[in-house]
Amino acid sequence: MSEKKKKKFRINITPDECKGCGRCIYSCPVKVLSLTNKVNSMGIVYAQYNGADCIGCGSCFYACPEPGAITIYEIKPDEKGKE
Repeated sequence: MSEKKKKKFRINITPDECKGCGRCIYSCPVKVLSLTNKVNSMGIVYAQYNGADCIGCGSCFYACPEPGAITIYEIKPDEKGKE
């Protein structure tokens, strides 16, 4: 019997698209997002992905009012180093 591998995901947040509202942070069930201490080109503190454990649920994507600010990618087995 073959073992089914658990899918892994990563999130990309475009800093200049993020308005710092925090909706993505509050909607994430595994709490892998946070606000940075940096500002984007508009002087707004933006959200960041903390680098691991995204389950790919899409909650952050759907909670975000800015189209294009958040993208969720599935990590394929041959992309391990790109996490």
